[in-house]
Amino acid sequence: MAPPMSAARFLDILKDEGVTVVEVGDWEHHNRNHKGPWGPVHGVMIHHTVTSGSERTVRICRDGYSGLPGPLCHGVITKDGRVHLVGYGRANHAGSGDDDVLRAVIAETALPPDNEANTDGNRHFYGFECENLGDGLDPWPEPQLEAIERVSAAVCRHHGWTERSVIGHLEWQPGKVDPRGFTMTSMRSRIRDRLR
Repeated sequence: MAPPMSAARFLDILKDEGVTVVEVGDWEHHNRNHKGPWGPVHGVMIHHTVTSGSERTVRICRDGYSGLPGPLCHGVITKDGRVHLVGYGRANHAGSGDDDVLRAVIAETALPPDNEANTDGNRHFYGFECENLGDGLDPWPEPQLEAIERVSAAVCRHHGWTERSVIGHLEWQPGKVDPRGFTMTSMRSRIRDRLR
C-alpha cells in the first residue's frame, strides 16, 4: 500500500529523472478530491488525448469539458517531450476498470484481460495524457516517448515499483484503445532498462 507522494516531491522526482516540466497554474491544488479518495496508489496509467496542438491539449486536460471536469490527468506529455503538470490528487483519467488488473499491477504479475469495469481507477493511478490523435497514424516523436519513459520510471523509482506497475488505459478498461501507436510491452521494456 503506497500513499501518494506530495506534489512537491512529485515535481522533484520528475526533475531528478531529467524531465522537462512546465507548471500550469495552481496545479498542486487542482484535483477532484471532493469526489472521493486518492490513494493508496498502485501504478501509472498512460493515455492518448485524441487532440492536436499542444496549447489546446493542455487546456482541455487541465479544465476538462462538458460532462467530464478537469483535471483529466496529472501531467500532459506534448509531442516536444515537455510534461505539463495540470493537476495533483484525484483526476478524471482512469475511470472504472478491472479489479483483476489492479491485483496484477499490485502483485507486478502478468496482466489478465480487462473484461469488467468494477473498480475506481482514479483513486489508484497516477495518470499521464499524451498529445496524439490516437488514430494509429499520428507519429510519436522520440522526445515524447522518452518523456513517457522518464515520468513512469520516476514514479516507479520513488515507490519501489518495477515497470509492471505501468499500464495503458487499454489494459485497464474494456473498450479503450489508448495509447495507440506504440505497445505498452515496448514501453515497459524501456522503463525496465531505465530503472536498471
